[in-house]
Amino acid sequence: MTTPLDPHLRRPLPHPRLAASYRLFVTAVLGFASGLPLALTGQAMQAWLSIEGLDIATIGFLSLVGLPYTFKFLWAPLMDRFELWPRWGRRRGWLVLTQLVLAGLLWLLAATPPKGALQLFALLGVVIAFVSASQDVVIDAFTTDLLPPAERGLGSSLKVMGYRLAMILSGGIALIWTDAVTGSGWTWPEVYRLMAVLMVGAAVFSALVLPRLPLPEAPTSVARNDLIGFVAVMLAAATGYLVTLHLLTPLAGLLLAPWLEGSTLSAALKTRWVDLLALLLGIAFTLPLAGWAARRARFDTLIGGLRGYFSQRGAAAFLLFIVLYKLGDAFAGALMTPFLLKAMAFSSAEVGVVNKVIGLWLTIGGALLGGLLMLKLGLWRALMVFGVLQAASNLGFWWLAAQGKGSLGALTMPAFDFWIVSLSQPTEVDGALLMVVTFENLSGGMGTAAFLAFLMSLTQQRFTATQFALLSAFASVGRVWVGPLAGVLAESIGWPSFFIVSTVLALPALWMLWALRLPVRALEVVPGQAPADD
Repeated sequence: MTTPLDPHLRRPLPHPRLAASYRLFVTAVLGFASGLPLALTGQAMQAWLSIEGLDIATIGFLSLVGLPYTFKFLWAPLMDRFELWPRWGRRRGWLVLTQLVLAGLLWLLAATPPKGALQLFALLGVVIAFVSASQDVVIDAFTTDLLPPAERGLGSSLKVMGYRLAMILSGGIALIWTDAVTGSGWTWPEVYRLMAVLMVGAAVFSALVLPRLPLPEAPTSVARNDLIGFVAVMLAAATGYLVTLHLLTPLAGLLLAPWLEGSTLSAALKTRWVDLLALLLGIAFTLPLAGWAARRARFDTLIGGLRGYFSQRGAAAFLLFIVLYKLGDAFAGALMTPFLLKAMAFSSAEVGVVNKVIGLWLTIGGALLGGLLMLKLGLWRALMVFGVLQAASNLGFWWLAAQGKGSLGALTMPAFDFWIVSLSQPTEVDGALLMVVTFENLSGGMGTAAFLAFLMSLTQQRFTATQFALLSAFASVGRVWVGPLAGVLAESIGWPSFFIVSTVLALPALWMLWALRLPVRALEVVPGQAPADD
């Protein structure tokens, strides 16, 4: 009997279990590469800005540096259509390029002071998010193409584990490093330079270790049209920005003037409410304009990918559900770091140990537990059970904000030195904070694992990058777009009411999930059988 050969590499195929383990290992490492820059434009950046003394509303608006994550489906088709280096396959060249560019940008951001050059700092943050979102497009497409349907539940768990480990490093251990009293006393620029070096290591891994994927179908779109279409969409986005800046912002001021003039809000908060309405009007203007530009320019890869997705039963309803499923979770977490550091007055080391290190390890545990439970529950029941737990976890932060620090006593974390992280002296850990973070991270990890498996189930291999980018862009709407509203609302109504609102926002997704139970169950994979559209 002859040994089967890989049809693309002409070499013996590995043992199935060994090959599966290798695929899952690669998925976990790519998850780490994805999570590293995400934290550096999110919670780590918020911590840096909080320590620099910026106000909550400004920090909330600076969460908009993550805007590219919600629009990445506009340029994802180029990554489906073009190969940078054909000998590396459709995905690897893009992956190495984005990771090297990220390394350079993080090094440059480390040299930019937030207070002294806030506009340049914000611009660099946007560019980092753009390249990071592009890396995510490739990683999502690669792992979706790599994992057979039966491995996607566990693969999603390991991917969550990877990026949560990265967030432990960049968003948790980094807080301990920067604590001058009990930590290592590092500066934030030093932290960002280290993360740049790690991104170089990720690029080396991508270049040398990633397995080759089966050859994709030959593209049917015209390359020239795709390039022109991309430029047309970007021009539409730039036009939308200018219209928002010069026309819609003054219009928002006129619309809100009767309400704002009679309110007791500060001048700064009044300005933020105007900015928020202008942002929403700008989105409503820009998205239809970009769609029209794509059709006129015959951006066939984008249009074909979207048409293929919307040909599925319940496609539009799925998009709305994708926005809503993590909305309450994202709303509660949008300003979690400033809430804990400024409103609750926890120390950087305490937040780093509890919310970022212990909490993120619990998220990893929740993700792995979620992947295992999905084997028993199935996709729909897992989404429902984990979604209920996510909603309930937001009430924990309402309780923490209402009861205050020290309501359950404190534990003492002994001093330690684990090479990459150390505490120079014993540090008190608030018991209430520890309890709330435990529940929130376990439930959030389980929900994320089920959610990623759901997104993978909705994509078609020919348009993996385009379709997964579309779905994950909608999924990131909550994480990115609620930041400005969260900052304004927290200052307007107070933190306890803010967390009640975040809990209420989680309920519509559960209602939709019940209404969509039949089409979601149709996506569930029978062991040994692939979905028809995969």
